[in-house]
Amino acid sequence: MTALFVTSTGTDIGKTFVTRGTIRQLLARGRTVEVLKPVITGFDPRSAHQSDTGRLLSALGRPLTPVHIGAMSPYRFATPVSPDLAARLEGTVIDFAALTTFCREVIGRHEDALMIEGVGGIMVPLDGHHTVLDWMIEIDLPLLLVVGSYVGTLSHTLTALDVIDRHELKVAAVVVSETPGSAASLNDTAATIRRFAPDVTVFALPRLPEMLTDHPAMAAIADLM
Repeated sequence: MTALFVTSTGTDIGKTFVTRGTIRQLLARGRTVEVLKPVITGFDPRSAHQSDTGRLLSALGRPLTPVHIGAMSPYRFATPVSPDLAARLEGTVIDFAALTTFCREVIGRHEDALMIEGVGGIMVPLDGHHTVLDWMIEIDLPLLLVVGSYVGTLSHTLTALDVIDRHELKVAAVVVSETPGSAASLNDTAATIRRFAPDVTVFALPRLPEMLTDHPAMAAIADLM
């Protein structure tokens, strides 16, 4: 497996945290890594280094230039709302066919490891008719589903897995990214998901310091690639 689509049950759960850690693991192994974050909202070019795109470019060791930003994230919107609304507020729309073609072209030419990070959760609208789920169906990559350990994540995660299964998409693994301050423990959350989804690989990933990637769960995620 050399390509994964990183998705989630919602926003601010840990997709970029997991993707960054996987990038560093793979680079440390001498792998060549390509990463896309095709759609991003809440993007301010004045603080691009703080954006998900900026953090991913930093993990890759690439300069934060307009060319690199555009190559990774062609659809960038200022307002931190769903992509369809963010685009509408800027008087435009996301061209779904162009988005999927862009991804397929990179998938077709990538040489080693490729990670495509989605936006928000699996049912977030991209335009008036398509969601992230439609995007995932179109490009048909194995999914890395990143979820939290907050109270409520069990319902969100099992619902997401049911939707993914009904659309015959492959889940490479579920990553439970620790939610700081949650009343539910990380390990208990992961154990419950394993019990209700016994055919799915589940990793429990503590909320590590930003630059730390030397953790068995992060190494196991990189092993998927």
